[in-house]
Amino acid sequence: MAAGRGARMWRFDAGRICLDLVATERAGGVPGTCEQLDAPAHLAQWLTDARLVPPGTVLPALDDTWVVRFRELRSDVSRLMAAQLGGPPADGALERVNSLASGAPPGTRAVRGADGDLVRALSAAPDCSGLLAVVARDAVDLLTDPVARAALRRCQGEACHRLYLDTSRGRRRRWCSGEVCGNRERVARHRRRTSGTGSAFGPAAPDPDGPEKEIPPGVE
Repeated sequence: MAAGRGARMWRFDAGRICLDLVATERAGGVPGTCEQLDAPAHLAQWLTDARLVPPGTVLPALDDTWVVRFRELRSDVSRLMAAQLGGPPADGALERVNSLASGAPPGTRAVRGADGDLVRALSAAPDCSGLLAVVARDAVDLLTDPVARAALRRCQGEACHRLYLDTSRGRRRRWCSGEVCGNRERVARHRRRTSGTGSAFGPAAPDPDGPEKEIPPGVE
């Protein structure tokens, strides 16, 4: 889901928490994105958006040290996933992720919300190690699950490096977001056809992604 123009965060659901963390890096090819974990307040927002903590959770100990540790884990997960896709070996990254995954995640319990429905709450204020353990365990689960591992993809949008799990029918998904990278490719393809730049390669092939659409406001 893309945030509107001027929004600080660009929320992206990659299909796994560990890949959502990787998506907080500055993303080439995705307009308006920047380093999302550059301050404790932004990390706190991401922890809530990613549902690692329930909305309204107070994290009194969250400081710059947390930001550094989450960015270090992000780098290790990114390198491990890149290695799975044929990139260079992620020397040392697996050992660090395994070490973090051995930590105890925050305890959860069900409590009655204001409307009487059961909602998730944490048993105590989580520490940094516990939240890192949740993300690291998710990375370990992905890397050791043959089905999930086979669905790992990198966006084919121009200059975009986002990772995601392709759970589409037939595993034919090409982009992290059809509304952003996919739409931009369709518009560019349309412009190439209408300008005649594709004539040297013969008749234009049918667009497998359907008719071109205008780029929605806020993602230009």
